[in-house]
Amino acid sequence: AIKKIWNDTLHLLYPHICMGCGSDILARESQLCARCFVNLPVTGFSRHANNPIEKYFWGRIPVTAAHAHFYFGKGLVVQQLNHQLKYKNNKAVGIFLGELMGRELADSIRFHGIDALIPLPRFPDKERKRGYNQAAIICNGMSSVMNVPVITGNLIRRRYTETQTKKHRVERWENVDGSFEVKDPTLFKNKHLLLV
Repeated sequence: AIKKIWNDTLHLLYPHICMGCGSDILARESQLCARCFVNLPVTGFSRHANNPIEKYFWGRIPVTAAHAHFYFGKGLVVQQLNHQLKYKNNKAVGIFLGELMGRELADSIRFHGIDALIPLPRFPDKERKRGYNQAAIICNGMSSVMNVPVITGNLIRRRYTETQTKKHRVERWENVDGSFEVKDPTLFKNKHLLLV
């Protein structure tokens, strides 16, 4: 009884709310209530060759498979989750999203045999300012489900790039062209890598 009173008091003072709708009816370890969770706009691209994400890379770089876990749109729960991770220091959201993606990819034959997860690095000054790389946080969640290691520090961002948030597709490619470098190519040689 004392434990319940204590938990109820904590919840009253520090409510754990759904990142999607603000409801306080959700499990302590969850980021979303059941209603928001089932309404996530999942793409299902992991199971389909030549999906729109893979077509995006055609003629640019060779990829074995590509995946976007969610459709993104203004006002959707996914935007709110992304905002929490990127700007509100809510790393638990990144782990949660990574676990969701990791489960999806682990269930897809197209993503079997991955040797390592590689989070795309941020420019050092930007990462220092934010305090973390959100791609690395997502990779940690994916790794916990997929049992695949995360390799950081070998892929580096060698130049500053402007924010991608207001750029169109071609502008985004041009903005990051020549931005990344591999420090030790032997570490990646003959490996099946998943860039996040």
